[in-house]
Amino acid sequence: MNITFATIEEAKQSIVDEFSLFDDWVDRYEYIIELGKGLDGLPEECQTEQYRVKGCQSQVWFRAQDDAGRIVYEADSDAMIVRGLIALLLRVYSGRLPDEILSTPPDFFDAIELGSHLSGNRANGLRAMVNHIHSYASSFKDGT
Repeated sequence: MNITFATIEEAKQSIVDEFSLFDDWVDRYEYIIELGKGLDGLPEECQTEQYRVKGCQSQVWFRAQDDAGRIVYEADSDAMIVRGLIALLLRVYSGRLPDEILSTPPDFFDAIELGSHLSGNRANGLRAMVNHIHSYASSFKDGT
């Protein structure tokens, strides 16, 4: 499921709007899991140590490619809820310019109150994924 928004702010707002439709966290978790099921993921040959995100309790792999100056991310996990979190991150950050990525904090997670509903390990893993996304953006920006 690749939904492209004109701006990174529109992508973030769409996530906030979607989550506002749910009354409780059980429904929100189910929605995150559904998003994970729709994630394209990564080919098995890319699920290697080279692409693994350190700091995640689950196995998580991220890969990035330059597409005419924009960074296109692909990612996968062995945990369905993490796949859903990845789907949200990719909606916001994939297909963006490095400067856009680096200047955009994942504050939409606070807006949907996700941080307070994740376990400590999952919250650490989410931070590790965001750091990984920013690290790729810095590398592409610097041309390394």
